[in-house]
Formats: sequence, structure tokens, C-alpha cells
Amino acid sequence: MRKILLLTLFISVSLLSIAQVSLDRVVAVVGKYMILESEIKNGLEDARAKGYNLSENGDCEIFEQLLLMKLLIAQADKDSVTVTDGEVENELNRRVNYMVQQFGSEENMEAQLGKEIALIKEQYRKEVKEILIAQKMNQKIAGEAKVTPAEVRAFFKSIPEDSLPLINSEVEIGQIIKKPTVNEKAKKEAREKLAQLRKQIVENGESFAVKATLYSEDPGSARNGGEYANIQRGSFVPEFEAAAFRLKPGEVSEIVETAYGFHIIQLIAKRGDFIDVRHILISPKISYDDLTRCKIFLDSIYQLIQSGKYTFCEAATRFSDESETKMNCGLMINMGAGNTRFEIEELGQMDEKLVFMLDKMNVGDISEPLPFATRDQKQAYRIFYLKTRIAPHKANLKDDYQRLQSFASNQKQERLLNEWVNRKLKSTYIKIDAYYKKCSFKNNWLQHAESFK
Repeated sequence: MRKILLLTLFISVSLLSIAQVSLDRVVAVVGKYMILESEIKNGLEDARAKGYNLSENGDCEIFEQLLLMKLLIAQADKDSVTVTDGEVENELNRRVNYMVQQFGSEENMEAQLGKEIALIKEQYRKEVKEILIAQKMNQKIAGEAKVTPAEVRAFFKSIPEDSLPLINSEVEIGQIIKKPTVNEKAKKEAREKLAQLRKQIVENGESFAVKATLYSEDPGSARNGGEYANIQRGSFVPEFEAAAFRLKPGEVSEIVETAYGFHIIQLIAKRGDFIDVRHILISPKISYDDLTRCKIFLDSIYQLIQSGKYTFCEAATRFSDESETKMNCGLMINMGAGNTRFEIEELGQMDEKLVFMLDKMNVGDISEPLPFATRDQKQAYRIFYLKTRIAPHKANLKDDYQRLQSFASNQKQERLLNEWVNRKLKSTYIKIDAYYKKCSFKNNWLQHAESFK
């Protein structure tokens, strides 16, 4: 009943595995693509670092995943399936940002790995591109495998009673978020500070990158001189993007206002729908009075819900400042599960204080306004609603239909992919090192493979 392991489970290019194997060798060839021994060793390290349960022959599991990836890439060549430079850059940034969190800071990461982030990204660019192409090819083959309600029921009935998965305690929670309105004085101060910086750059010829490093309040780019490289159209908020794409290389924009604050932007280069830019962000400062007004507003909403004038759903739809949840009656979405249920452990990873608060609440309870930091680290207030608390139980169709639907869909995708693989193996050149002839594979790789001499 486990979710299908496709492509990136063991070969997600662990950026922790920087050290390279000194004596590398080819252990397989699929079409024109080689698999190196170091790829398998790095895959093992990655799997162990992420806590995956490997069998005794874990190297065989990783080796088959690599064989599958190379077969998908070979087919992608024939079908002209590609990815853009922007997609590769975005994925590299996502992976690097994850690793920075593990190390605590960019400085710690670079010090411990002995390489600058730019060099680490360049080292793994080719591997990440291959993974993205393989994922896109896999999506083309099996990604649209939808399952009907009848298939979900049949899947559930096929699971032996003693093999039904245990579902941990889960909750459904709603929230109404109120972000403080920035006062005009703070906006004016932020604008004036940015206008002075722009004057020093445009009129006095001072370095944009140096000013960004010293003064920009965007933690994602300030350390790099305010630079974002190879960004595809559609990646930024509309106001920022419209100003950036109008610029000529080297030109500095007028002051641009977005939800994040005020920016000045310098275009470095433009390549069709891709740009390299620098920017400086100055955000208006939230005052104590701004936050107090925010709390008072939510207090009044809390009272209106308690008095029965609004349901929580109605209040969230009308008053919440969070676009992601307000049209869903304020219910938080579990992006990993694709539904509105969260295990307590998941919530603990997001916010430990939230878990303690929910532990004291009964179903139907609403919290008083509580302070918190938004994703962009701005202060705000929110109230919570505990809609449902589901006790630990064995999976069943009534309570766990969406979860079972996902399992059934994964199983169908796996079957479609395996059928495709075994068809393609008959017409694809495969060569495998004799050491891996010991492996028991899911697919018929050995049946169609030559051996190294």
C-alpha cells in the first residue's frame, strides 16, 4: 500500500553528497546514457539521510531507479520532451534553499561543503535537468491515470483486513488571518529611504549590488547583491515583473510598490521570457498601533462568530486576508495529502504552539486572536477553528476515501509505467555490469541486457 517510488525517491541529487568517488566507473548503459558507480553511492547516502527504508540490497533498488530514469530520458529525446533553463534554475534554488535550512545558514553550508552556492548549483545542473526531464516523460506516460469510484472500492477490497494501514489522529482546522494595515507615515519613510538609495546609484554612480547587500530587506537575494538569475516570466508578483521586463540592460526602475513593500530594480540581462535582475526591497515598518488595531478587529470578528451573527465559514470568506484559505471557509489545506486533514506531528513541524493550543480545544471551539509571523516574516494575528478531530483508526472508505483514491491512483500509475518499461526494453540497448546480475528487479532489465566484458 506504499506510495509508488518514482524517479526522485533515491536519486534526488543530495546536495549533501558533494564528495565525489575518486575512481568512478560505468556500471550500466541505457541507450546512449551511462550510469556511474558514484550515482548509486550518492543515491544510497541520500536515501539514508532522508530516512527511507531500504531492503538488504538497497543498491539494487537505487540502481533500478537509475535505469528507469535513463530509459525515460532516452524516450524523451525521441519525443522531444524538454525542460526550460528556468525550470532547472527554480528546482536548483528549491533544493539549495532546503539544504540551507538543514545547515542553518548559507555561510555554514558553504563552510562545511567547502564550495560556494553558485559552484554547488553548477555542479548539479546536469543531474537536476535529467531528473526533471524524466519526471515530465513519466507524467506523459502515466500521470493522467485517474481512478473511478468503482476502482477505489475494488482497491480497498483487495487489501487484507490485517494489512489495512493505521491512520494516525488527524484534525481539520480553519483560520482567519488579519494583516495589519501599514500607516502612511511608515510608507513615506520607506519610499524616502529607497529614493535616496536610487539617487546614489543613478546620479552618483554607486554600485547597485553593494547597496542591495547593505540595505535590501529581501533575505533571499540581499547577500547576492540583490540578484535573481534566470527567472522565467510569471515567477514574480505582477507589479514587479511588469517593471522588470520593461527595463533595458543596466537600467534602474522607478520605485515599484508590491505587497512586500517598495523596490527599485536593475535589469542585468534579458533572454526572451527569462531575465537576470537585481533589486532592493525596503518594507514599511509595522508599528505597535498597527498591530493593536489588527488585534482589535479580529476580537470583534471573534465576538460576532460567538454571538451567531456569522458562522466561521462566512467570517473567513468575508474578512480573512489569506487568499489561499478564505474561499475554502478558512480551512487550511494539507498540500502533501491534497486534503484538509493534518496529522498532529505534521502540525508540530509547522508550529509547536498550534499543537499545544489545539490540545486544549474541543471540536467547534474558536480561539481568541493570536499573534504569529507570516511566511514573509511579517507580524499578523489569526483566530483558529477546530472543525474536526479524527481518532486513530484503520483505513476505511467512509473516513479515508481521498487517501485510498490516492493509493489506488499510484498503483495504477505504477502498473502503466511498468507495462511501458517492459515494452521499451525490447527495443532499447541495455548493458549492465555483472555485479548487478544478482539483483531481483521489478522489470525485465536483465532479460534484455548485455554484460560488460
